[in-house]
Amino acid sequence: MNLLHRRSFLTTATAFGAGALFAPTLIGRARAQTTLTIASLFGEDKPETKIWLKIRELVEAKLPGQFHFNIVKNGALGGEKEVAEGVRLGSIQASLSTVSALSGWVPELQILDLPFLFRDGGHVRKAVQGDTGQELKGKLLAQNFVAADFINYGARHLLTKEAVTRPEQIEGKRIRVIQSPLHTTLWSSFGMTPIGIPITETYNALATGVADAMDLTKSAYAGFKLYEVVPYLTETGHIWASGVVYFSASFWDGLSDEQKAVFQAAASEGAAHFDQLIVDDEAISIKIAGDHGGHVVQPENRVAWEEGAHGVWEHFAGIVGGMDKIEAIQKVT
Repeated sequence: MNLLHRRSFLTTATAFGAGALFAPTLIGRARAQTTLTIASLFGEDKPETKIWLKIRELVEAKLPGQFHFNIVKNGALGGEKEVAEGVRLGSIQASLSTVSALSGWVPELQILDLPFLFRDGGHVRKAVQGDTGQELKGKLLAQNFVAADFINYGARHLLTKEAVTRPEQIEGKRIRVIQSPLHTTLWSSFGMTPIGIPITETYNALATGVADAMDLTKSAYAGFKLYEVVPYLTETGHIWASGVVYFSASFWDGLSDEQKAVFQAAASEGAAHFDQLIVDDEAISIKIAGDHGGHVVQPENRVAWEEGAHGVWEHFAGIVGGMDKIEAIQKVT
């Protein structure tokens, strides 16, 4: 072996040796990255997905290379109930959910769904930032749901195939409801027949006549293109749709204290970002609906709508903590 070849051999051997020496470290780092499977009901243009892009950005800035966010969009992992089961069992690490969909595990959450209880989004926020919110987070944790923060999807409104302004016009109709006892009781009190249908199956149910009506937020109304099958939105604002940014307890328990703090801060900032996105998206959504034949109508005699729904308060008072707690939330300023 001449001098040139000998130097080339030693250089190659040294490089190979160094690579072999550091390979376990590199492999170890690659294996250390944790993948989060995150479920979103909508596409990348909607707040339900944008919040996770924001949270990912915040987490990666503080914990670079430690986590891979696998955001599965457009309801591909199922509706809220199916996703919640996945989060509870640990096969899905994170998602958003309305409190309605989680009330099967934590019935007390229904206090946030009581019709005509909240004046506006600010009223809701003050309620969940206080003792009520902390108590509900604890009950969710007992069911393996780590609620990092609350979010607000906006007010729910009645969606129908024909214009509806008075409560008597919906008597005898079939309404798609969230699979929640409170929602079933609410619409039964108006003489309707509630049918529990996952949100991902609602369009077809309305198109084929399985259901005649439903209620939903303005953002989701456009997100699911429901203006094509229920073109009338009656602006009842009967329920402010609260929700949570939540994680699987099995995932959360595997985080270090530092990681938990980063995820908590990111989720809270993401929640505030989401709430503003919803406000912005509602205006866009109503325009989209209007451009495709949708109509917004105002309810007549709002007192009649409220009186028809207030029996729900008494029905659920024992479940959510008593009428005193309901009235205390009502007075929050």
